[in-house]
Amino acid sequence: MALHHARSGEVVSLSPLGDRLASAATTAIIKAAQLEVIRVVLAAGKDLRQHDTPGEITVQCLEGEAEFHTAGGARLLRPGDFVHLQPRAAHSLRAVSDASLLVTICLAPG
Repeated sequence: MALHHARSGEVVSLSPLGDRLASAATTAIIKAAQLEVIRVVLAAGKDLRQHDTPGEITVQCLEGEAEFHTAGGARLLRPGDFVHLQPRAAHSLRAVSDASLLVTICLAPG
């Protein structure tokens, strides 16, 4: 079964998951020719290992807290915090508490 991705013009809720956070999974919201948007869900203590992306990315914390690691060090992301990275910048995430984050990846060459 194919994953559902939002269609052009479709409204998608990014409201905090609240009580559903502990049982939620990471989901792709859209994947288009130039852009991918993902809601990353991490349980406390879990991480996304270090990696990089070919295009620029943004990460916005929607709920919970997560450590965002780059070559420049670790930064704590709390709800409403937003960070941008240039292409190929190595990074990783580690959830301090159950967290959901909105990740946007530019897929088109810059």
